[in-house]
Amino acid sequence: MSTTASSRTSAEIDSQPTTWRQAAASVARHAAALPRRGERVAVIGCGTSWFMAQSYATLRESGGHGETDAFAASEFPHPRTYDRILAISRSGTTTEVLDLLRLVKGTTPTSAITADPATPVMRAADSVAVLDFADEESVVQTRFATTTLALLRAHLEAEGALPSGIRTVERAAKDAESAVSAPLDARVCGAEQFTFLGTGWTYGLALEAGLKMREAAGAWTEAYPAMEYRHGPISITAPGRVAWVFGSVPEGLADDVDRVGGTLVAGSRPVDGDLDPLADLVRAQRLAVARAEAQGHDPDRPRNLTRSVVLGNGHE
Repeated sequence: MSTTASSRTSAEIDSQPTTWRQAAASVARHAAALPRRGERVAVIGCGTSWFMAQSYATLRESGGHGETDAFAASEFPHPRTYDRILAISRSGTTTEVLDLLRLVKGTTPTSAITADPATPVMRAADSVAVLDFADEESVVQTRFATTTLALLRAHLEAEGALPSGIRTVERAAKDAESAVSAPLDARVCGAEQFTFLGTGWTYGLALEAGLKMREAAGAWTEAYPAMEYRHGPISITAPGRVAWVFGSVPEGLADDVDRVGGTLVAGSRPVDGDLDPLADLVRAQRLAVARAEAQGHDPDRPRNLTRSVVLGNGHE
């Protein structure tokens, strides 16, 4: 099954190879907002932004650039101290993010990555990287989130702190070009349930894939660290259900999925395309849109969602 850019969301998904390259080319321009080597950094966000924060935190720390934690903005451990707090917010209006930035202003250096320069985050953070070329009209986040992670990956690459085995952003963009055009497997498009799995930095991608499927298509999805799959989640896998692994597949997991009759999807396997995990997330985004449209839903207008969560506390 293939998809075309019939919706606004589809068009934004298809643009990701271009926006990732733009992000990589903008690293020097955004240097003031990016973590310095050796800083102890907390990366915060909500929803999709939180999952990108998790992936970046693992990449940065494992690459030796500095100790890095990731938190949902509402769950930041206030007694803990950091050299920098980096916020990710597409809209620049998310209440929990703004509340935290305002709370620590003047005591902890803060940075933000946003898509909109005309929003309160520009005043709440000390320095801001604006990725307006990756902004979206869609409610469901796709390209802004991945482009933010591409910027952060490219910064680690420029700093010589990209972990061993992680592809360059240019290579990831080339893989994404394949991911936006390759047909989607009919078995996956028609599956009843999805369990997304990841290891290390790709666990955040697994969480995000599950969220995209729930947001756009109302699908039954779960997400776990890959090695946790056999500690319970395997019980849900059966014929007509998918286990989708981002990055390397743990030894024996493919046999376990086959034994219970499930369908294994893994971008690291030649049969599935040998994709960079971030490019593999593009396939999951496309699947979410395809599933939504197949059920007669409009992926541009997902049920129960708004583009930004602004709580009723007087904030913009």
